[in-house]
Order: sequence, then C-alpha cells, then structure tokens
Amino acid sequence: MAIIAAFAVPHPPLIIPEVGCGREKGIQATVDSYEEMGRRVAELAPDTVVVSSPHATLYRDYFHISPGRSARGSFSRFGASRAACKVAYDEEFTGALASACDRAGVEGGTDYERDSALDHGTMIPVHFIQKRYRDFKLVRIGLSGFNAGEHYRMGMLVQQVAAALGRRVVYIASGDLSHKLTPDGPYGFAPEGPVFDARVTDDFARGDFLDLLEIDSSLAERAAECGLRSFQMMAGALDRTAVTPELLSYEGPFGVGYGVAAFMPAGDEGADESRALLGLWESWRACDLAARKAGEDPYVRLARASLESYVRDGKRFKLDKVASGLPPELILDRAGCFVSLKIDGQLRGCIGTLSPTRSCLAEEIIANAISAGTHDYRFPPVRVEELGELVYDVDVLGEPERIASKAELDPSVYGVIVSCDDGRRGVLLPDLDGIDTADEQVSIAARKGGIDERSDSYHLDRFKVVRHL
Repeated sequence: MAIIAAFAVPHPPLIIPEVGCGREKGIQATVDSYEEMGRRVAELAPDTVVVSSPHATLYRDYFHISPGRSARGSFSRFGASRAACKVAYDEEFTGALASACDRAGVEGGTDYERDSALDHGTMIPVHFIQKRYRDFKLVRIGLSGFNAGEHYRMGMLVQQVAAALGRRVVYIASGDLSHKLTPDGPYGFAPEGPVFDARVTDDFARGDFLDLLEIDSSLAERAAECGLRSFQMMAGALDRTAVTPELLSYEGPFGVGYGVAAFMPAGDEGADESRALLGLWESWRACDLAARKAGEDPYVRLARASLESYVRDGKRFKLDKVASGLPPELILDRAGCFVSLKIDGQLRGCIGTLSPTRSCLAEEIIANAISAGTHDYRFPPVRVEELGELVYDVDVLGEPERIASKAELDPSVYGVIVSCDDGRRGVLLPDLDGIDTADEQVSIAARKGGIDERSDSYHLDRFKVVRHL
C-alpha cells in the first residue's frame, strides 16, 4: 500500500507554543489530536510525507509542486522568528509527480515558484511530526482554482507515483474549516459557516469523500473556508481505497473551525472499486449542470443562447427569431443589467451596464452576455468546449440612488457604485459570495475603478437588482 495513512489537519499558528504563548490551551482538543497524529506518523515511519497546503504557492490554473533539495521557514510573521522549520524534499518523487502531470494532462509541475520558504500550512503539521520522527522527506503541493475533480485527479497522481516508486507515503491535507463561525471572531459570522463545518466533519467521520467533492462552491465561499480543495486532493490520493475514518476532534472557539481526522487504509486487501470516485463525481456534476440548465428562467436562457450562438458561429443572436416566446417585459422594458458567467463556482466573466444602452432589456442581455464571454479583460474568451459548463446569472438593475455613507449599504441587498468627479467608477453587485460587509464591498468596487479610498474624494450610490438564475 503506497499511501499508508492520510490526515486532514488545520493550521492555526497559535498552536505553536512560541506563537500561542499560552493561548493554544484554548484549542486543547486540537493540540491533543495533533499530538496523536504525530505519534501515529512516527509509528508508521513513512519514507515520504506529502502535504497539500492552501498557503503554498497557488495559481488559478496550475498545481505548483515545490522544487529543490530542501526548504525552511519560520513563524516570524506571527511574532515568533525563533520558531522555525526545515525539511528535505523528496526530489525523485517531486520530479516523477511533475512528469505524471504532463502525461495525464494535468496542469501542474515545479515551474513558477514565487517563494521557496515553507508556509505555515505546511510547517504546523511538520512541526508535530518532527517532534517524534524525522527520517522522512517532504513533497509540498499548492492548491489551484481548478474544480473538485481536478484536485481529486492530482491526488490520484500522488497515489500512482507513490506506488511506482515504492514509497511508503503519509498524506497530510492541511486546511482550516469555516472562518465565520461567531460574530466576535476575526472574520465575523455567516450562517453558512456552521453548516459547512457540520457537513465536512460528518464526511470526515463517515469517510464520505464523494460528498466532499459534491459540496457546492457557493457554500464553501460563503463559509470562508480554506481547506476543502486540500481535502479533495487527499481523497484522490485514497482513490479506490477502503479506509477506516476517524474524526479525532473538532472545535472553533476563536471563530475558525479546526477539524482533525485520520484515514487509515485497510491494506492491500482493502482495495475498493466502489471508491473510484472521479467517475461518480463527473456523473453527479453532469446531472447538476443539466438540472441548473433545465431550471433557467427566460432571462438566463436568452443570455445562454446569445453567447452560445456567438461562440459557435461568430454571429450575433437575432432577437426577432425568439421575441414571440419571451416575456413581454423583456421586449417592452429598458434597464441596465449584468450578465455573470461561472464555472464550478469560479467567475468566468461578468459585463454589465448601469443604465440602458439598447432598445430593450432583451437586447441589453444579448449584448452583455456576448461581452461577458468574449470581452472581459480578466479572462480569455470562452471556448466552445466550455459552453456546457457555464452557469449564468442575469441581474437587472434598479435606479441607483446617492447615499451619504457606507452605513446605508447592506451587501446582501444593495449593489454599490463608487465614483469620482473625474469619471473613474467602480461597481459591485449585491449578494456576492464572500462579500459580507459594506467596507469590503466599497473597497473592492473602489479598486475596480482605480480609486484610492484614502486619498480620493468619491461618491457612493446604491442600487437593487432582480437576480435571474
């Protein structure tokens, strides 16, 4: 068995005594579980420890595998420069994994390293392992913006390389759960926070890796977690493997969820084809996309048809061909609107107008859908093969109104326009995943408009939207 154990662990810096200075006692259950993890790893005596960390080098479209012979890091940014960590990398494993990515068509490798220093998401589990066991080499993998299936595939490659090299490997999935568990926590409260944590810890306890893959990205975003993709990669490293799951602890006294879980393979005889989850996830995803598409209202169906026609044929959608089947308000009304495109919960394009620029709302939707897919400077144009994966939102804007201050904003209800007299302007829609405060909302809108909140004089306008899905 190449993967001899796997652990899901959090990474609160204060768990390191030099950082916590006694505060670590507030998460004693997590400390105890970490000590148990270190004891079990020492007992297993692995050749290699693989760590996936959300705080390692991260790219939207690339899995970064740390190169080199060794690396070190310290907790200086947390006020404890003397608390440090050094590891030797498993260069053969790293090279083989990068080659496996090439062969499998997975975008990953050792290129583009920005910072060779170890991150705290890696150092914290290594700290507890090295207290008892040091005769191992490390492989460090960053997460990406890819979907759950791609993270699972990357984990599968870890499993395959471990088997090919004959390595005894322990996999460590570093990641916190929700950062929004309590109103007095550093990140505030979101109702999705406890819901997310309850679901993930239940999945840990039951070893339900398929459900980990199926968690809606919107729930994860609103919960402000950082570990889900790491856990999904870990699941891939245990592909087709019967495991004994154990939730060692869960607590969140500081407003952040900390879960520790162990997954022990049942040995060579524990191969379990029912846990070949990639195909099951792909089937679930296809059904989910089909259900979303079947439930689209006429506004969204018009946006989809417009972009698909343009991408496939290079032709602008002709409204007169479908006008008779549209609700009357799409033909009779004029309004600004935004069309947003997402793939697996990640933004793929968004273009809109604050006030009407076309003869009717239908024409406004057609124009903005095409622009969102082909002229959003943040993304390359949508490709034909992506069309079936797109999820659309159409937001129809109400009339903006000038407000005196941020106190009149509510990000769940109002969008915001931040503008200067010289024409600079930034806009942010309401009810966006991960945007919970007026300060966040205004800050993002200002940055989009090239406006410096500290030095520029600016105005605020708010508006409501009717969101069509």
